[in-house]
Parts: sequence; C-alpha cells; structure tokens
Amino acid sequence: MGSTEHSFSAPAETVVFDGLLFDMDGTIIDSTDAVVKHWEAVGKEIGVDHKVILETSHGRRSIDMLKILAPEKANWEYVQYMEGLLPKLYGADAVEIPGARALLEDLVARNAPWAIVTSGTVPLVTGWLTALTLPYPTHLITAESVTNGKPDPACYLLGRERLSLSSPEKQVLVLEDSPAGIRAGKAAGCKVLAVVTSHTIEQVLAAEPDWVVRDLRSLKVEEVDGGKVKVVIEGALLKTCASDDGKSLKKPS
Repeated sequence: MGSTEHSFSAPAETVVFDGLLFDMDGTIIDSTDAVVKHWEAVGKEIGVDHKVILETSHGRRSIDMLKILAPEKANWEYVQYMEGLLPKLYGADAVEIPGARALLEDLVARNAPWAIVTSGTVPLVTGWLTALTLPYPTHLITAESVTNGKPDPACYLLGRERLSLSSPEKQVLVLEDSPAGIRAGKAAGCKVLAVVTSHTIEQVLAAEPDWVVRDLRSLKVEEVDGGKVKVVIEGALLKTCASDDGKSLKKPS
C-alpha cells in the first residue's frame, strides 16, 4: 500500500440540484468552544465526565446520548431547556463556518429551495441563528421532528418531503460535517458534500461523501432557474497515492 496524500485542488465542477439540506453545527456554525463549556456544566449536573459526553455527542441528538449516559434526563423537556441555554450563555463562543453566511444569504435572495436538518432541538437551533444573525430557513427539521436521529436517514427523508422533493428523481444535496450525518444523507438518496471542520479527513472519507471540501467557501450558487439550483464546487479534495495517481474523490458527472 502506498502512502496517501490529500490536496484540496480538484477542478471546479458545476452540478444542478433541486434543493439543498444543511446540517447545522459544524456545517453552518462552529460552536466547539461553547459546546465544551456547556457539556462541562451539564456533566457536573448529571454526574458524567464531560469528556465522555464529547466523545459521543457530535452529530447525535442529545436525547439519544442521554439515554445511554443519564437515562433519567432523557426527556424532551430537559433536553430543550438544557440546549436552549447553550446559545444564551455561550453565544459569544460560536462563529460561522467560512462561507456559510454568504451561501445562505445567496440562496435566500434567489428564492432557492433549502432547509436545515439538524440533531439539535428547536431552542438550540433558533438560538444560534438569532445569536449569529444568520438567515432562518422556511423549513427546519430538528431533533424533535423524528423518532430516530442520525445516522438514521429519517431526518433527511423528512427534509426532502418538506421541500416536496421526495421523488427519487429529484437531486438533493446534503451539506454535512459528521460521519453520522454523511451516512444519513447518503441513505436518504442524496448527494453529500462534506466539510472538514470537526472530523479528520480519514473519518469523513470513511463515510463515503460525494465531495469533501475545507469549508463552504468552496460552494457557490451560479444560478437558480425554475427551482433548479446550479452550483459550482471548487477546491474539493483530490485524493492521490502511489497506486491511484491523480484520481479525485468524485469524478465529474
């Protein structure tokens, strides 16, 4: 086996989609510092080491994590209250992922079909959007919306339904950062663009997304016509090694 090198230098690719579905944390915003402080406080409250929580929480619903670590707290009333405090107490510790604001504002201005599909609760997501003054989607799928969280595809299937894009013929792009979310998007029949913001390239690649980019500056809206969103993906991951010279992660279609 030859050694593998990673370079974000794939040629620009133009692709047309019927709609876009965005994960929230790690894809639109980076709340890592806030989340660490938050779980330190919650960990003390529930008697669980916050490091254990952090190892199991990213990309997963808090209620699913609590079912394992603190079953007595695994109810929506507690989860919504607990998550609602996060942007209120630590709002200054979160930042937007580079390119996220410009991309969302462009989609809104062009009246393109998009939604947020997240493992967070309504108080958490709306709190972050307000704290960072980011655009609100017309459709919001949250932890409360589905019975099973990511990597189960239910959330992205619901996102497709909300955009009236349930038909397999409709091309939907999921934007994700976590392996669980990538797998959920793929299982829902979507193309997936992964940003390397919260996991290693190797972890992201193992989930088999269609494209891997550093952040959302690599995605530009070229045109929205008749509900079709034409986007340009620039600087995607180019994967090369001794036995796989010059092959990109995804060949242009």
